[in-house]
Amino acid sequence: MSKFEVSFNSPQCGWMSIGFAGSEGEFHTTTANMPHTSALSELMALLAGFLDGANGEKLLKWNRDPEEFDFRFVRSGDELTFEIYEYATGDRASDEKTRVFNHRGNVREICRAFCETFQQLFEDRDTDEFEFNWRQPFPTRELRELEHKLN
Repeated sequence: MSKFEVSFNSPQCGWMSIGFAGSEGEFHTTTANMPHTSALSELMALLAGFLDGANGEKLLKWNRDPEEFDFRFVRSGDELTFEIYEYATGDRASDEKTRVFNHRGNVREICRAFCETFQQLFEDRDTDEFEFNWRQPFPTRELRELEHKLN
């Protein structure tokens, strides 16, 4: 299995560039802060739950306009599968979804890659005017919980 990499770049005007690289290629896109306004904090909480031992499947709706994404995570033992599905519209018709990214790896390694990226966003939040540019507060509590579960 190859190394998993995550990038979330500084937000601008309610948009943020994100990217993933792993065992089956790369995926990069620009995402919006709407309509799923709690997606970033939910992602951090979901990852912390896997570090706490949660098994099974978790699905997170992720933003883009007009497209939308599902981040699908499936944990089995120490292995976590992360998939991204793209929908052409907010209707989320299952017959129209396309898998655009897939990676399988160790739970802790995947969570650590996300956490390191979120820590960098947090460290740069004042310089990048995160809350102004993302139009939402930074999910500090969820980041601290994720960090705690990793340590």
